[in-house]
Parts: sequence; structure tokens; C-alpha cells
Amino acid sequence: MGNIDQKVKSLYIHIPFCKKKCYYCDFPSFCGKDHLTEEYIKVLKKEIDSRASEFNIATIFIGGGTPTFLNSKELYSLGEAIGKLNLINDYEFTVECNPGTLNREKLMALKDIGVNRLSFGLQSTHDYHLKSIGRIHSYQEFVENYHLAREIGFDNINVDLIFGLPKETMEEWEEDLNRICTLEPEHISCYSLIIEDDTPFKKLQDKGLLKLPSEELERDMYRRALEILENNGYTQYEISNFSKPHRECKHNIVYWELKDYIACGTGAHSYVDGLRTKNAATIEEYISLMKNEGHAYVEEHKNSRKDDIEEYIFMGMRMTEGISMKAFEERFNIPFRDLYNNVLLKYQQEKLINVHDDRLYFTKKGVEFSNLVLSDFLLDE
Repeated sequence: MGNIDQKVKSLYIHIPFCKKKCYYCDFPSFCGKDHLTEEYIKVLKKEIDSRASEFNIATIFIGGGTPTFLNSKELYSLGEAIGKLNLINDYEFTVECNPGTLNREKLMALKDIGVNRLSFGLQSTHDYHLKSIGRIHSYQEFVENYHLAREIGFDNINVDLIFGLPKETMEEWEEDLNRICTLEPEHISCYSLIIEDDTPFKKLQDKGLLKLPSEELERDMYRRALEILENNGYTQYEISNFSKPHRECKHNIVYWELKDYIACGTGAHSYVDGLRTKNAATIEEYISLMKNEGHAYVEEHKNSRKDDIEEYIFMGMRMTEGISMKAFEERFNIPFRDLYNNVLLKYQQEKLINVHDDRLYFTKKGVEFSNLVLSDFLLDE
């Protein structure tokens, strides 16, 4: 293997282009920048080569923006850089797909460059909801592209859904879940709508023009999702993620277990050996930095031990199996109970967390109060 670092890493690649920005989105993504795609791919390939080629890569995730905004020629070009990497045998390679920017040619290109997992950003099966949140596709377009992906040979597919949409009813949400379960994707992600700053939805909310379901209804929608998905053979393995057996998203588990990942592209955040780096947030600045400096990061932050401990717990507790106290002790050289015994006793008593053998995890009720519980795991300076 020559001078390859034997460490296994994960790679995230950001594609910042969009046909239209969704009303809830605060990711670094931009419309009307089509003229920059070719230039962007060129420098992105350089960054991938310079940062990821020295490692063994276990998972790749191309997100956005809209990765499928790229044309097939650009996808093949990006595939060239990925093809040069040292991918371990059973690597997972996911690409996010917008059903409104897909076709047979692009799906074939994705298959050809080694993609083995697709993640469809559907969000709702109701066209009027799709329109109201700024999506550019219909439910029918999703269904057609989903079947096309199956026909082409993709056997690992995720579908994203959002609940708590403006004016959404419980019946509509149940319909979303049942329709998608009928298609039998290997993985389903269910997120509650969060109103982020600097988004069109935030402006509407500030003017009192956004009619959102009550908190109680949103909680009920979440509970209903757990029931319907479980009845259809999906196991919840993280707060918002459900899969058929052995079809969990390996890439996301890297984040939740606070393992190393390299991130390339506009606004991408990396975490390697406790060092967090953040790339330039605009396409123009990213391209300029890559050309002139050979790298694109504009911020570096070395995690303190306190940062790492808190992040390890906050991320790990998102998973239904929680965290291993033994793994915690091995990583941080201190028994978990030495730091947190009182917190454990308090929340075990309130039946919000369970401790079973070595593992600490939320109870079903605890998940709903997770933010409150986790705030007690913050360490004093």
C-alpha cells in the first residue's frame, strides 16, 4: 500500500448548487451559479486528492445543495477523483438526490462512478406541501425516479421525510409514512421541521404568517412515525433514522460516534485528530482559495478535552443504543461515573435514561426530553 495512512476515514463532499432554494434551508447552497459548476468541480477534485488520497476511505457521502444538479459529464468528472482513492472493500458511497433533477442518464452515471446508496430528498408525498416548502418536484416524479433507480440496480435507498409542515395534519403524515413503506426503501429518515434563521420560513414566522402544527401534534406525529415504521419492519437506530436490518447509514454513524471525517467543498466542516476545520462559505471564495492557497479552510478549532467529551455524549446519545461507558473510558482515560454519576442517578430515577450492562441510552420518554437531559452533561469549565 506504499505510504497510505492505515487509518480509515470517511469523506464528505459538498455540492453547493441548487435550482431553487427550499424555504426551510440554511445550508451553504446557492441558485443561479450554474456558470461556476465546471470551475468548482475542477478545484473540488484537487481538494479531494490533496486531503483524502493518503487514507483508506470507508464511507463517502455527497450532499448539498443538490448533487444531482450536476450534469452526467460533471458527475463522471467528480467520479475520476473518487476513483483514485483507496476505498476499503465494503465501502458505502451515498449521494443525495433531488427527484426534480434526476433522470436515467444521471442515475447511470452515479452507478458507473461507484455510488451504492441513494438518499432521496422527498420530504412529503403531497404535492401542495411540496410546493408550500419550495420543493421543485412532484411526488409522481419521485416515484418514477425511485423505480428507475431500482431498475438500474440500486439496492440501498433512503427516503427523507419532514413532518410538522405548515398546515400539515396527522392524516397526511400517516399517509406519507404508509406510502413510503409500501415502496420498501432500505432506510427512512424522518425529521421535524425546524425554522432556521435567515430562511424565508423564518421571515414568515416573524410576521405571524406561518401556520405550524402545535408542539403537541408534532410530538404525536413523531410517536406515530415510530409505530408505523416499526410495524413495517424498520428499526429505529437514531432519533430520526430508521432502517431495515443491517442497512443503517454507516457514514452518519461516523458523525454520531465522533470519529474522523474529511469534508471537501464549500462550507464543509472536517474533524480529524480533534481538529475541526471549516471551508470558505461561498463558491467564489472557495474557488479562489483553492487556486491561490491550495486549501480552502478559513477556520480551525482544536477541540479541548471538554469539547470532545461533550460532543461524544451529545452525538452518541442520538443513537438508540446510546454510548458505551467502557469505550468512553478507553477514549478519555476516566471512568464515566467519575464524571457523571449524579446525572445518571437523577435521570434513571426520572426514567429518562437506562443503564444496561455497559451502555447508557435514552428511554422512549427520554428521547422527547433529550435536550433537557443532555444539558446536564455539560462539564463545568
